[in-house]
Amino acid sequence: MGAPPLRIWVGSDHAAIALRQAIVRHLRSGGHSVDEVGPQAGERSDYPDAAEAVARAVAEGRADRGVLVCGTGIGVSIAANKVPGIRAALVHDPVTARLAAEHNDAQVLCMGGRLLALEYAVDLVDVWLQTAFEARHQARLDKITALEAGS
Repeated sequence: MGAPPLRIWVGSDHAAIALRQAIVRHLRSGGHSVDEVGPQAGERSDYPDAAEAVARAVAEGRADRGVLVCGTGIGVSIAANKVPGIRAALVHDPVTARLAAEHNDAQVLCMGGRLLALEYAVDLVDVWLQTAFEARHQARLDKITALEAGS
């Protein structure tokens, strides 16, 4: 028996609309509840807007997980990590996707729409979602939380 469906928000700027849409289709086909944030084809948008919307949804408990994509993934990861309580991880391959979940308990996955093929990026989402956090890394996450609190 598989894991229960998740509430996942997926957002992008104008540089990664096609990847955002592919991820949304894939997640919905897997039975997940998906909210989509970002522009339509031909519209421009700034990556911090999508990053904030998705990260806040996760931080406030309106979403279980978030996926963010922009041209490189760098901008959305920086912006999402500014939302208190969020651990957004920029990933490029199956190893970083797995470790983002396993070691860092990242609730938001970030990728570059101009850097990754659509199918490959969708596969990275699956790796991340299917990987459980290993509790032996909790002390490190506690240190991150303390840094965020200014301690």
